[in-house]
Amino acid sequence: MTAAPLAAVRAPWPVQTALVTRRWLVDGVRMPWGLGVSVIQPVVWIVLFGSVFKAVTQVPGFGHASYLTFLVPGILMMTMLYSGAWAGTGFIDDIRSGVMDRLLSSPVSRSALVAGQLVQQLLLSLVQGGVLLLIGWAAGARYAGGPGGMGIALAASLLLAAAFCSVSAAVALTARDQTALIGISTLVVLPATFLSTALMPVALLPHWVEATARFNPLTWATEIARTAMSASVDSGVVVTRGLLLLALATVTYAWSVAAMRSYQRSL
Repeated sequence: MTAAPLAAVRAPWPVQTALVTRRWLVDGVRMPWGLGVSVIQPVVWIVLFGSVFKAVTQVPGFGHASYLTFLVPGILMMTMLYSGAWAGTGFIDDIRSGVMDRLLSSPVSRSALVAGQLVQQLLLSLVQGGVLLLIGWAAGARYAGGPGGMGIALAASLLLAAAFCSVSAAVALTARDQTALIGISTLVVLPATFLSTALMPVALLPHWVEATARFNPLTWATEIARTAMSASVDSGVVVTRGLLLLALATVTYAWSVAAMRSYQRSL
């Protein structure tokens, strides 16, 4: 009598996600220049914007004694925005090399394939954010909220990064082209940067920019970081903006998983 074939045993979803994360982390270690560039970029922004706009503190209505202290939370969120916008390039590389097709032929959950890459991006973002805050402190910024405020700011930055990493992944899996991803990302990140309060307080923005900035996730995250790292924390801002960012990250993650499944059906 012939024995029945054993059914394939699928690892639990957390284990699958951890293995996919490990694969992306190993890939990142083999190319450490990526982390170096991602850390150097915000340093350049701090130096350039901090020097060019430092006189804005003398403008009536600015409301902050130090532009650098005001600027660092905005640069933190800009870094998460820009890094997240390019996260989908890893999937495009996998598609071009044929790795994606091999992964999709395995019993790995499609959501784990997306989540594993997202976790790797968030770990990278956490390192970026921590280094940026330390560099901002060394440059002269001061965080009256202390370590707790810095922790809240980093948490907000990770929610923002999760949302835009997921958007980038969804676009990459849909467009499947590097040029298209770059073009779409640029169309998103540039308006998002300048239609926010990352570089200027809301009181100094034109009315139409102020109205638009209220619906900008970059503004939500920046507002959380600024109040969390200030001497008096507005818990209402932290909670309401935090919930908005969490909802956005959840919706965009679901979109990226749907895009992964749509890609598989098209094969």
